[in-house]
Amino acid sequence: MLYDLYNKEMDEYMAKDFNHPNVVESYDEHIRKLIPGYELIHLQVNALLKTYASEHAHILVVGCGTGHELRYLAKQFPQWRFTAIDPAQNMLEKAKALLAAEHLDQNITFIHTDTSGLKDLQQSFDVALSILVSHFIPETAKATYFQEIYQALNENGICLSYDLMQISDQKQLKTLQHLAELTGLAEKQSQAMVERLQDDFHLISNQDLHRILKNIGFQSVENFAQVLNYFGTFAVK
Repeated sequence: MLYDLYNKEMDEYMAKDFNHPNVVESYDEHIRKLIPGYELIHLQVNALLKTYASEHAHILVVGCGTGHELRYLAKQFPQWRFTAIDPAQNMLEKAKALLAAEHLDQNITFIHTDTSGLKDLQQSFDVALSILVSHFIPETAKATYFQEIYQALNENGICLSYDLMQISDQKQLKTLQHLAELTGLAEKQSQAMVERLQDDFHLISNQDLHRILKNIGFQSVENFAQVLNYFGTFAVK
């Protein structure tokens, strides 16, 4: 009974309040069930960064969450500098503690802000990572969100984004639900995910995202990954 109540609370808050203590505490476990191929995303980002980023790159991590992505990258690229931002203070504190516990925080600056605060940092970045973030940004604000990232990038800077894209019919939605169950979500949780999509996510098509990025000024925009309606996008300034 207690387990059922806990899962109900998690389902209610998972995408709505990233400062909620239960969300912060169980985020890393839940996200692996919710996002198909979660670990593969980070492997692909790793491969792209090894190919395109400079030897001493400065990486902007937008929406750093609990720090899983940061920990992975800091281990792989100890010579790089990272600036991690997140508007959820509790998430940011969790990330700080995680990296400090493993002595990986020497080259990481944590800042409590969203992308609107990037203009105040007076620095620019070689790469910006926006992993599982922009699908929470309202459609009317997506262009501003990516514009603020674009302006924070160096010349020829790179933006890597990975997000859920628009779902066009019920079969696509049902397939996504089945995949989430195969990944580890219980049937009740996958149904809650489906019911929350419209309220918690602001989905646009992959084509519309490419159009936004090109209108902002990115010279090259292409997909680097796709799992059903999840797309990875690689954009070069």
